[in-house]
Amino acid sequence: MRNCGLGFGLMWLLAAESALAAAAPPVAPPAFSAEQIAAAAALRDAALAGSAAYAIVASLTTEVGPRLAGSAADARAVNWAEAKMRALGFDRVSLQPVSFPVWKRNAESAEVLSPAPQKLVIAALGWSSATPKAGIRAEVQGFADFAALKAADPAQVRGKIVYVSHHMQARRNGSDYGPSVALRVAGAEVAAQKGAVGLLIRSIGTDSHRLAHTGVGLSTTQIANDPAMQKRAIKLKDGSLIALTAVPAAALSNPDADQLERLLQLAQPVRVKLTIDSALGAEYTSYNVVGEVLGRELPDECVVIGGHLDSWDQGTGAIDDGAGVAITMAAAEIIAKAKQRPRRSIRVVAFANEEQGVFGGREYVRANAKVIHAGAAESDFGAARVYRFDYRVADRFFPAIQQIAGVLHVLDIEQGGNDAGGGADVGGLGAVGTPIFELQQDGSDYFNLHHTADDTLDKIDAKVLDQNVAAYVVLAYLAADAEQRMTAPEQ
Repeated sequence: MRNCGLGFGLMWLLAAESALAAAAPPVAPPAFSAEQIAAAAALRDAALAGSAAYAIVASLTTEVGPRLAGSAADARAVNWAEAKMRALGFDRVSLQPVSFPVWKRNAESAEVLSPAPQKLVIAALGWSSATPKAGIRAEVQGFADFAALKAADPAQVRGKIVYVSHHMQARRNGSDYGPSVALRVAGAEVAAQKGAVGLLIRSIGTDSHRLAHTGVGLSTTQIANDPAMQKRAIKLKDGSLIALTAVPAAALSNPDADQLERLLQLAQPVRVKLTIDSALGAEYTSYNVVGEVLGRELPDECVVIGGHLDSWDQGTGAIDDGAGVAITMAAAEIIAKAKQRPRRSIRVVAFANEEQGVFGGREYVRANAKVIHAGAAESDFGAARVYRFDYRVADRFFPAIQQIAGVLHVLDIEQGGNDAGGGADVGGLGAVGTPIFELQQDGSDYFNLHHTADDTLDKIDAKVLDQNVAAYVVLAYLAADAEQRMTAPEQ
């Protein structure tokens, strides 16, 4: 009887376990084989041992220097990028035309006329309109932040130069940049609507150096949605609109912003002379430079990595974004030399004119609408270590993401979340359904240098660049080699 009881209990237990197994969702098999993971790890280690990234960014910043979009240096940069990709052994290199008008910074200056005459360090914002040749002389009206300007009575502003103090805060992920930059790209329009004759802002930066941070002074999206701006805009060949700022606009270095605020606190009228010599030239054609390492099975599908080739004109564009161009070129070179290429192609894009309106990124999306993209990531946040991996993929690809994160973990990179937005240039690909990946760099001091004359090669550490390259090698190789192409979440 005891045996019968034991047999019945065992049968019941087995039946219960079987029912539970049937009810539980199946465990997804690993997306990548042990061999694929080993191959990615070997490429990672090769990059850590020494990549070409530092030599590439040194070449760009030395042989070309600053690369303001539409300048002679812009054209030299395109030739440089094409030649460099060929020298690195890319299978295909092509040039994709990108058109935009040319904005020229000729000269800029500012000085306090009263109550204590002294010079101020400024940088004209990109797409700033010019002052009269003799400059603008006017009283300064100060505001604590953009919200205060927007709420101001026009009687406070009419006929004055507006100054707005907004202190940007340092964040590891740069999260204060978006809220801060809203002032830079829309402040001149708001000031003009209230009757101002000019705009000065505290630099969008986190340093205390006497160097002003430039940056584009208007938003092309705002132009597209603002009938008043459209009246003074010019239409480009592709039908889009561009305009100069409604009033001349410049950024003060942070110490000079502090000085101006102290003068305003004296409770005496502060008069300033502002002079900006800038001009809008004819529409110009530059290029996205596209280099490809062809996949072994599906060469017409690709994973896009890259950075923007243009820079502002004050420094040499080392961290913004020579480093990103170098990191992604060097990563593709290592993958090109792998014992076995990934299934899909790796496409490196050196994007044209990101700084003044993401012209290259927008054109890339338009011109490549029929290309199957298995993923996109851009490096455009300096040259510091990558510390986190974010992504935006459909839930069923989480096992693959976890495996990628496992290979990246050796580089001290943590797994983030499924909310990556991509940078400026690849964000448009994400908007049309491409999976987006972000290798987040530590931006704690990025905005000390960003858009200033201090953006130079000496700020870059070659070994830290190699860590970035290793991360991009892992991500690009595995995303391109996946048996099932990853897709984005359903919109």
